[in-house]
Amino acid sequence: MFQWMVKLLNDIKIRNKLLLAFLLTTLLPVLLVGGYLTFEMRTMAFQSALEQASINVDRVKKRTEEVIGVSQDIAYRLSNDARLKRLAIRQYVSTYDVVEAYRDYSDMREYLRLYKDISNIRLYTDNATLLNNWELINPSSEIKESQWYQRAQRYDSLVGWEYIEDERDKRNYLSLVRKIELEGSSKIGVLVINVNSQQLASILSQESFDTMIVDDQDNIIAANRKDRTGKRLVDVSFDTKLLGQGSGSYEAVVDGEASKIVIEELKPQASRNALRIISVFSIESIVKEPNQVIKLSITVIAISVLLAFLIIYSFSSLFSRRLLHLSRHINRVSTGDFDTTLKIDGKDEIALLARQFNSMVRSINDLMYEVQESNAQNSLLEQKQNDIRFKMLASQINPHFLFNALEAIRMEAHMKGQVEIARVVRLLGKMMRSNLEVGRSKILLSQELEVVRCYLDIQQFRYEERLKYQFTVDPAVESLYMPPLLIQPLVENAVIHGLDNKMEGAFVTVEVVQVGDHAKFTITDNGVGISPVQLEELLNTLERKEEREGERIGLRNVHDRLKLSYGAEYGLTIESGPNVGTVIFFCIPMEDNNL
Repeated sequence: MFQWMVKLLNDIKIRNKLLLAFLLTTLLPVLLVGGYLTFEMRTMAFQSALEQASINVDRVKKRTEEVIGVSQDIAYRLSNDARLKRLAIRQYVSTYDVVEAYRDYSDMREYLRLYKDISNIRLYTDNATLLNNWELINPSSEIKESQWYQRAQRYDSLVGWEYIEDERDKRNYLSLVRKIELEGSSKIGVLVINVNSQQLASILSQESFDTMIVDDQDNIIAANRKDRTGKRLVDVSFDTKLLGQGSGSYEAVVDGEASKIVIEELKPQASRNALRIISVFSIESIVKEPNQVIKLSITVIAISVLLAFLIIYSFSSLFSRRLLHLSRHINRVSTGDFDTTLKIDGKDEIALLARQFNSMVRSINDLMYEVQESNAQNSLLEQKQNDIRFKMLASQINPHFLFNALEAIRMEAHMKGQVEIARVVRLLGKMMRSNLEVGRSKILLSQELEVVRCYLDIQQFRYEERLKYQFTVDPAVESLYMPPLLIQPLVENAVIHGLDNKMEGAFVTVEVVQVGDHAKFTITDNGVGISPVQLEELLNTLERKEEREGERIGLRNVHDRLKLSYGAEYGLTIESGPNVGTVIFFCIPMEDNNL
């Protein structure tokens, strides 16, 4: 893994390495620290808001306990008030008696006058002789069937907290509901004390968070948002998962916003049910101030990082430009331009490297000059040797051939007319003239083939029907330039070995075709062929550096000239076998079509 990382870094440009180092050493720590601080600030803001909400809820709880504690005290007194019980169970004869009894009992009115935390007191009892004065009330069938009335009758001494309607003003109030056993009778009464809603509202109005007092039926008894009072939790987009939850802190969606919710239960002493104080604050409002600080910090950090990045980029660009300048000069030297001089100002390592580079280039240039001089002398010497060898080849026309050709001309002139003799003499003169002009380095393929035709026509003149030949030349190669006397020695070899021990005569073919970007020359005869042993010896002779007496100088000379002219990969290829004839072929590049 480490080696892979090193290789990856080595493939990155130096400027990008510097920028990467800046990102890793500056930007990454800034992002990590910024992210950590952001997380911590948000966490601290949440904790602070949660603590504040808990404190607020606790304060609301205590003050609410104080308010409803008044109702509990009054309920306790009234439940033990013998005068009230006698008033409730007495059977009155006349209306006057009822009015007089009400006038004599003024405790309920006095409680209302003394305590602002309550707004109404009433006692429900079945006594047909009583008059409804909003203090003592005969319950209607509707009230008797109501759930709060029936729940009150099931509990003897426990107080219930119900959000019920007051018959006087048709408004709902948080009410203390308690069953009272009337003295001296098996009858019971239900005491109802309304808690002053304004007092509850004044408690919640001082809270900064959205705070509500909710009963066990999820009715909102009081809230610091007036539009919520009297509704149920489900009516204010409160998350249904939190309905009925006890004390604790929760996260939920309220009014379409992600919010934090703190719930605290309030269950007064000797109560059969409890109230809940619910405080709601949106997460967005809590993190708003930290987010502003974070945005400001991010802006300052971003500007600082951008300035640092521009500075690093400038330095890295300056550094990389100097290295790129050095690299370009190295590339020029690699292409053979040793006259270049690198100029880099400064005294740092790059400038020192530039001076050492200039010194190295001068040394290489001097050495190259010496090598070129030495190579020029060696080439001149080798060229002179090749010219000598080539002229020797050109002068090696078989004396027997000249003798026999002249003798045949003499005999033909003696026996026939002068036309055929003139033709043969002309061919012989043309061939000898071509041999005398072999000093030219390159000739057209058509000229080379003309010399070969002259040679074959003269040989046909000698052997008549025993010698036949065929030329096949691709028009695409007719304009090719080539060294002289490459084909004629090979054709001469084919004629000699084709006629050797062959009574039926020889058939020689010369084929020149284009194969790719090369011209391929193929000389074929129908002679007796060469055995594998002789062929291997012949091929070894062609590759031997030193010539030996008696070797086939013509084939070897053509082979060597091909290699000298076109490279070591060129030369003759010979294929033969006993009684199958011999095929000799070679290739030369087509681009070499000029003198």
